[in-house]
Amino acid sequence: MKFLLMEKTGEGTCTFIFFLIYSMADQDITCRDCGNSFSFSEGEQEFYATKELSPPQRCKDCRSSRKAERFSSREMHAAVCAKCGADCEVPFKPRPVEEGGKPVLCKECFMADRA
Repeated sequence: MKFLLMEKTGEGTCTFIFFLIYSMADQDITCRDCGNSFSFSEGEQEFYATKELSPPQRCKDCRSSRKAERFSSREMHAAVCAKCGADCEVPFKPRPVEEGGKPVLCKECFMADRA
């Protein structure tokens, strides 16, 4: 049996949430897409419990293919990088700054700013 203490704060208050995690055996789950059985390990169960997530319904391969499908069907829009002036494509329709839009960065400039 394990105890996990998480702290959630909000607007000047501090709330502690205790999770009591019992030793859980690995679970075999049937994928809702392909019907194959996959293992939901004890470590994964603990992670999902701490994040207050429900167990997965799809195997890793089906989750990956659905994610790839979502990203491949994305409509891309032409833009000009506000930092280096390069032409680029972004997955959203850019609005001019005058209309409340934010400056658009190409991938290279965006990643450089994050570092």
